[in-house]
Amino acid sequence: MTYQQTYPDQAFGDYHFTATKRNLDLTYVYNLLCLPSQYSTGLPAERFPAVVKNSTCFGVFYQGKQVGYARVITDYSEFASLWDVFIDEEHRHKGVGKALMKYIMEHPRLKNIFRWFLMTEDAHGLYQKYGFKTEAYNPYIMMRVNSQ
Repeated sequence: MTYQQTYPDQAFGDYHFTATKRNLDLTYVYNLLCLPSQYSTGLPAERFPAVVKNSTCFGVFYQGKQVGYARVITDYSEFASLWDVFIDEEHRHKGVGKALMKYIMEHPRLKNIFRWFLMTEDAHGLYQKYGFKTEAYNPYIMMRVNSQ
């Protein structure tokens, strides 16, 4: 089964959201995920192409420059895991992260997934707004279960 439908880009004020991989600034994403930094997940550079290829990726752009990113790993039915949600520092506290989450959660291939997982150290409040709850066994893990 091949999924052909595209998910339309969306605007939020001066911000532009896309789920089209060819629109991503892969240098920006690589630097964010692979190079040692405060936000790096420690991803080895040689595995970076597989991460993009095998994930549903989302980009946030401001005046043509990428300023945010997120990705979802999923089977498109029962399970999805949200990773690498990031908004550049100067664009935070403007509702951009909330708008990105709304864009992700309304994606036609993702909106009916039964169980979602994510890990966060400090953004619990953001994810709670989208139905995620902290797991008692680990305060960094959050889960959302759809009743559909």
